Amino acid sequence: MQPCELSLADAAEAIRQRQLSPVELVDSVLDRIEHVEPRLSAYSAVTAERARAAAREAEREAVAGRFRGPLHGIPMGLKDLIDVAGLATAAGSRVRSGHRAETDSTVTARLAAAGAVLVGKTHTHEFAYGLITPRTHNAWDTARVAGGSSGGSAVAVAAGAATFALGTDTGGSIRVPSALNGVVGLKPTYGLVPRHGVTSLSWSLDHVGPITRTVEDAALVLTALVGHDPRDPASLAAPAADYRPRTGTDPTGLRVGVPRTYYFDHVDPQVEAAVRRAVDRLETLGAHLVEVDIPMTLYVQATQWGLMVPEATAYHERTLRAVPDLYGADVRALLEAGELMTAGDYLRAQRTRTVMRREWARMLEDVDVIAAPTVPMTAVPAGLETVTWPDGTVESVPDAYVRLSAPANITGVPSLTLPVGLDRDGMPIGMQLLGRPLSEAMLLRVGRAYERAELPREPARPGRRREQAPALPPRAGSGSEPDPTHAL
Repeated sequence: MQPCELSLADAAEAIRQRQLSPVELVDSVLDRIEHVEPRLSAYSAVTAERARAAAREAEREAVAGRFRGPLHGIPMGLKDLIDVAGLATAAGSRVRSGHRAETDSTVTARLAAAGAVLVGKTHTHEFAYGLITPRTHNAWDTARVAGGSSGGSAVAVAAGAATFALGTDTGGSIRVPSALNGVVGLKPTYGLVPRHGVTSLSWSLDHVGPITRTVEDAALVLTALVGHDPRDPASLAAPAADYRPRTGTDPTGLRVGVPRTYYFDHVDPQVEAAVRRAVDRLETLGAHLVEVDIPMTLYVQATQWGLMVPEATAYHERTLRAVPDLYGADVRALLEAGELMTAGDYLRAQRTRTVMRREWARMLEDVDVIAAPTVPMTAVPAGLETVTWPDGTVESVPDAYVRLSAPANITGVPSLTLPVGLDRDGMPIGMQLLGRPLSEAMLLRVGRAYERAELPREPARPGRRREQAPALPPRAGSGSEPDPTHAL
């Protein structure tokens, strides 16, 4: 096993035990980037020399016995919406040509303080306004979409071209590409992770969160990110917390909500079967299954678009008028459509969200987590614009991918996606766990319990403390499938 294949937790332990050097780990990831990047195009910029310098410093600290924590010397990718001082934040757009960030974003600064090593900025759909990330190819099948808008981050993690990455999520943009590439993605509670220095799509819906290979890894990254920042008006006053796994993390006695409505409507049968098997597995681990009805499902799409479109247009108002031709046609059309929406439309969407949050809070009084599909179908071929469901309903691919993830953005509740199987074409299937606001520890507990139960036990290796996922990437219940990028 190459160092780039290690999970974050395994790499951290190997570095702490002096079995692996940060320099070796970063060099391995940079070699992997060089190998897979021509076919996957996960990165908008690779910061190789900067990364090697940071790795050498991390190594010097390690030799001196100074460890900053589990992220010490760990290679990461940052979505190209996230400011890093001195680097471009291009946001996937010609509008930002020549841009350079003057200061670090809050999350960049916190990860750097924790010892993480930046290896590059990852591709995003232009200004995060899409669910595809056109430049980037799926890590399992390069003829299929990566998902978006954090497609570059998810593909980098899945391919071993980053040990972890950050994405942003406005309507599913962490969870959708994570599910389509077979990795773990966490959209935290709204306001838990500060967004200062992160380019906005829709400020009342935007979230920042980790994309990793395992649930344990997501907990390690989240721990470094949380904490109030007054520069983000939405930042919660909740204190920093430690989400690392503890003993007694099984789901015995927890109430897992299984939706009767919405989440299994217009879903590929293979996706539904895999998610229901995963839910049944949680029951065998001690969870109590409770059927729930999802409230106000008829209003999800209208509310999502009614909030996102006018907020995005307001953010881009000046540049849309000054340099409209620099935007891609799809994003420009959406921004121009926002100019046609009235203040009344926006206020009605805000009122609907207020009611939806209240009704979700009532529903979540009866369960600890909800388990549901992350997306209704696996990664589709690039260029496919619509999907037709068995009842004749035709749905655009972006609308299909955002449909099951949008409720968590509207309500602000946390949502964790993890891989739970493969379809007959060998493409990953994701299940999302949703919970009450600030219940990230609960979601991580349930996700980790499933992950530990389903992933195969492996012989001990240097830096491996216990059974772990095959690191490129977790295979959701079966360790027999090949690494999707070995053929690249």
